[in-house]
Amino acid sequence: MRTAVTRVNPLVLLAVGGFSLLGSFFVRDLTTAAVALAAYGLVALVLLPSWRFPLVCLGFSLFGAVTVVYSTWRLGSGGIEPALVQGLRLIVLAWPGSVAIGYLDPARLGDHLAQTLHLPARPVAAFSASLQRFAAFGHAWTQLERTRRVRGIGTTRNPLTNVRWVRGMSFALLVHAMRGATRSAIAMDSRGFASAQDRTWAEPATWTRLDRAGLAVSALLGLVPVIAHLST
Repeated sequence: MRTAVTRVNPLVLLAVGGFSLLGSFFVRDLTTAAVALAAYGLVALVLLPSWRFPLVCLGFSLFGAVTVVYSTWRLGSGGIEPALVQGLRLIVLAWPGSVAIGYLDPARLGDHLAQTLHLPARPVAAFSASLQRFAAFGHAWTQLERTRRVRGIGTTRNPLTNVRWVRGMSFALLVHAMRGATRSAIAMDSRGFASAQDRTWAEPATWTRLDRAGLAVSALLGLVPVIAHLST
């Protein structure tokens, strides 16, 4: 069950963010926010393969929530409770979608965008290719870091040296990205990407029972804040 999120339809993962966005509009008190976050946490505990990535996403969401709480509390006149509600609403809005997007497969997403939603093939293919290039940045950074360490270039205790190291790594990653983009553009052009009218897709975009169950779970999670708000 913990690997279901890696096998589910990419459109279902996008639906998680969409339903959480709709549900966040009903987070208007602390009780509703607590119920919604408890529901998302329980589902994450049961369905996700690891808690490391969700906790990282939660940390970024908490950082944004803290800034919202502080600015609302300092600039508003309603006290601390409305500020906390605004911050928790941001977490309900951002956390589920950010976690779900982390498990997206760019190639499968492109298949479903084109075959299920019938979006224009050329923008879909370009979007899928750009996502694949973006996903490869982490691997490229690791390889560049290892190469530089072999050459004796690495981080030290000197902050100024570390700043120069990050600057050099960023420039090397930029060069790597430009070269990769050039190779992708040449490969797409050689396959008739610019002029083809009818396109075929390598994998069929099908909906399984797991996909339908995932869509139902995402919809129910989006309804949790609605039900909790109407019950209070």
